[in-house]
Amino acid sequence: MPDPLRSIVQRFPGVPTLEGAGVRLRRSFSNNEVPLFDPFLLLDRFGSSNPADYLAGFPWHPHRGIETVTYVLDGRVEHGDTLGNSGVIGAGDVQWMNSGSGIIHQEMPQRTDRPLSGFQLWVNLPAKEKMSTPAYRGLGASDLPVVRADTGAEVRVVAGTHGSAEGPVRGIPVDPTYLDVRLTPGETFERTTHPGYTVFAHAIEGGGVSPGDDPRPVAPGETVLFGPGGSVRLRAGEGGMRFLLVPGRPLHEPVAWYGPIVMNTQSQLADAVRELRDGSFVRDRRPIVEQ
Repeated sequence: MPDPLRSIVQRFPGVPTLEGAGVRLRRSFSNNEVPLFDPFLLLDRFGSSNPADYLAGFPWHPHRGIETVTYVLDGRVEHGDTLGNSGVIGAGDVQWMNSGSGIIHQEMPQRTDRPLSGFQLWVNLPAKEKMSTPAYRGLGASDLPVVRADTGAEVRVVAGTHGSAEGPVRGIPVDPTYLDVRLTPGETFERTTHPGYTVFAHAIEGGGVSPGDDPRPVAPGETVLFGPGGSVRLRAGEGGMRFLLVPGRPLHEPVAWYGPIVMNTQSQLADAVRELRDGSFVRDRRPIVEQ
C-alpha cells in the first residue's frame, strides 16, 4: 500500500529583512525554524524593481559549515570568492557553493533594465563534512534540464531527478532535490518523495491547493512545510502556479549558528571567530581582487 500524500503542516509568509550592506529581501525561514526544516537552514527571496533596494549588495563575507544555493530568476548578480571564482549569475543561472572549512565571497546585484529576482537557500552540511575543502559549482540556465508536458507544464531540474531528467548538481551529502515547477491553470502536479525526508515548497507566482486538513490555497510568496508521507500533490489555481519544490534528508545533528557560520557546537563557533580575527579562517586562500 503506498504511503499517504503529505499534508501542509505549517505556513511561512516571509518576513521583510535587511541583509548584506542594505539589501531588502523577504526571509521565509531561518534560525528560528531550526530544526523544522532540517537539513535546510534559510530561504531568502531577493528582488525588486527599485535598484536602491539591492545595489548595496552582499560585500565580502565569510561562510563555514554550509552550502549556499543562489538561483537567479531575473537580473544579474556579480560574484567572487577566495577560491578565485568570479563572474555573473544571470536569469536562470545557479551558483551552488560548498563553504566547507571556510570561504569568503561577495555577491553584488547589478542594475539592469529588468527587475532583480531570485532566491538563496542554505543547506546544512553534516558534522563530518563541515571542515571539508570548499567547492563551487556555477551553472548556466542551459545546463538545467527542463521536462515539458503536453499540457504546457514545465519542470526545471537543478538537483535530484524528475522523470528521466537528472539535475547537474550531484553528490550533495543531504541528497536534495531542487525543482522549479510551472503549472497551467487547474493542472495537478504530484511527486513521490522519500518518506523520511523534509519537504517544502515556495510559491513564486500564482497559487494552488494541496490535499489535507488545511484547505487554504498556497499564496504567492508563501513557503509551506509538508508533513510525513510518501508524495506531494499541488493543484494550480485559475492563474496557474510556479513554485520551488525542495526535499532533502534531515541530519538530526545539533546546530550552532553565528551569522554566516553554522557548526555543531559553540566551541567550533568560537574557533571560527578566532580564526577570522587572526586571518587563519580560510585554509585554501587565493587573493581577493576588490571590485
